[in-house]
Amino acid sequence: MYSYEDRKRAVELYIEYGLGAADVIRELGYPNRHSLSNWYKDYLEHGEVRERTHDPRFYSDDDKRRAVDHFLEHGRKPSLTIKALGYPSKQSLYEWVDELAPGQRRISPPPAVQFITYEQKADAVVALATRRGSAREVAESVGTSRENLYWWKYELLGKEVPCKMPDSPNKQAGDAAGLEARAAELEDQVRKLELKKAILEGTVELLGKDPGADPNRLTNREKTLLVQSMRPEWPLNVLLDEVGLARSSHQYQVDALSRPDKYADLRVRITEIFHENGSRYGYRRIHLELRKEKVVVSEKVVGTIMKEEGLVAKGQRRKRKYSSYQGEISEAPENLVKRDFHADAPNELWLTDITEFHIPAGKVYLSPVIDCFDGMAVSWRMSTSPNAELANSMLEAACSTLDGGEHPRIHSDSNNAFSGIRARLTNAVSCVRERAAAS
Repeated sequence: MYSYEDRKRAVELYIEYGLGAADVIRELGYPNRHSLSNWYKDYLEHGEVRERTHDPRFYSDDDKRRAVDHFLEHGRKPSLTIKALGYPSKQSLYEWVDELAPGQRRISPPPAVQFITYEQKADAVVALATRRGSAREVAESVGTSRENLYWWKYELLGKEVPCKMPDSPNKQAGDAAGLEARAAELEDQVRKLELKKAILEGTVELLGKDPGADPNRLTNREKTLLVQSMRPEWPLNVLLDEVGLARSSHQYQVDALSRPDKYADLRVRITEIFHENGSRYGYRRIHLELRKEKVVVSEKVVGTIMKEEGLVAKGQRRKRKYSSYQGEISEAPENLVKRDFHADAPNELWLTDITEFHIPAGKVYLSPVIDCFDGMAVSWRMSTSPNAELANSMLEAACSTLDGGEHPRIHSDSNNAFSGIRARLTNAVSCVRERAAAS
């Protein structure tokens, strides 16, 4: 809450700074832009910065009496008084009523705190599990809410236990009509499951589909074949409903299957052309051969016939693309497989690789040799090109530090962009060893 002096000072500075809200807030530290704008609008409307008339501390005695009388004459509902007069707040109105008309305000007694023992909760949960009516009736009989009743159940038994116990065996045995209806329902369910099982088996055996194939995704022709194979055992309307096939579509497919195949001769000729050419011709090449024989048929028909007859052309083996990576030069050593890069003495195990750095001047390549004994660099070279000269000079500098009898093993990454350098490194090591032996 800001006082009258605070608001007046803020409005004066706001006018002095040319309606610059940021400057006023920066200097005073208050208020926000929205409040400052509202204060200025009120100043323009009334010509001065007014006192806060909406604050309960500034209501007159007549305003208080008017509000209290309205409250008492209109059902003692604070919402009606506030809506009619536009003031005050509910808490202020209650204070005025207690001051001017003590004892006239209805005060609801606080709800009585009821302590429920563990035994009472257990009895309530048992009543919930063995109830005949609704859970709300059980809660009202106990004197609690339905939510509390279920919370007690979860607290005592857990969420996995059902909230209602099944009927007793005696009651089930006495309800003969219910048992007969239940038995008929179970028989119907078993019958439907047997039908679904038979349809799935027919889809796999008759049509050669995958065991996980959906019968509803079959073509109308395949559905018709499936229905015809199961027709003697199951009613037609039941089968059509189960596979999702209309009766008219089924009849159309039955008539189409009974008609002779108009492509019978064409099938024979396509098969002959396919086998005469070593099973290498596809549907387009066979279509071209048929055109040479003055046979008028579309490529789509040729492709369909080849698919139905299972004629799949042998594909030409494509030449492998060039790859600079020729695989591992030799089998991986044991320490590389086990990821063991520790050495007990210097110059026993070295690691090397080529690293690319991007700098403003371009690319720079670093090729170091690291000793696994202490992780220090034995030698290193830098270059603007990852070539053999970079690898050889780095390796020769490293070998020049060896004493007589030292023969370190060296590992390099063979799966990077510069895998060919690994072979050059191996050759360089062999050359250095030969020179050392010769000298």
